[in-house]
Amino acid sequence: MKPLVIFGLFILTLVLVQSAQAQTADEIIEKHIAAMGGKEKMATLNSVKMEGNMSVQGTDVAITITKLHNTGARTDISVMGTENYQLVTPTKAVSFMPIQGQTEPTPMPEDQAKAGQNQLDLHSIFVDYQNKGTQVELQGKESVEGNECYKLKVTFKNGSVTTYYIDATTYRVDKTSMMLSYNGESVESATNYSNYKQLAEGFWFPFTTTNTRGQIDFDKIQVNITVDENIFK
Repeated sequence: MKPLVIFGLFILTLVLVQSAQAQTADEIIEKHIAAMGGKEKMATLNSVKMEGNMSVQGTDVAITITKLHNTGARTDISVMGTENYQLVTPTKAVSFMPIQGQTEPTPMPEDQAKAGQNQLDLHSIFVDYQNKGTQVELQGKESVEGNECYKLKVTFKNGSVTTYYIDATTYRVDKTSMMLSYNGESVESATNYSNYKQLAEGFWFPFTTTNTRGQIDFDKIQVNITVDENIFK
């Protein structure tokens, strides 16, 4: 009987450890939601328009990102006299980039489309995540730009996986990372977030984002403005 008792204790310990880990992940998420304005405040966010600029090899690129909760996201890019855009809705994702030689809107790769569709939830992917079919796994801590961060692996209902690095001090997202396919190869796509500011309406946003393409500095962010749904068609 002794081996069975030991085995039973081992299973019980394993279950308790997994439960504790899940509770810890939820505690981190709860603090993150509070740091971003709180669940009730975030539930009132219906639309957002972000305007900024990015410098790419000495060329200024004007970027405008417009989102409508669970309806669509459109990124307009003005560069070297061309007007480009990327468009994501719950059912489609296309890009039209004349600067890259495209002559008509082209469907985005499936993994990029799924990643974009996951960001249509303006109330935060972490709010009531279980009810959305999302799974969250705490994978310990890791340093990001010298900041200690909690590492959360997020698996969305559509199968897309993104790792979120939540600052252990501010509880805001310092970085996200995912694997995407480019030219038949799987490569890491990472974005860093900084320069968080609170809008007059009470919402928090990072005014600076950095990825392999460059750094985007937003100088104007508007929330809960009227958005014409036709821009997503």
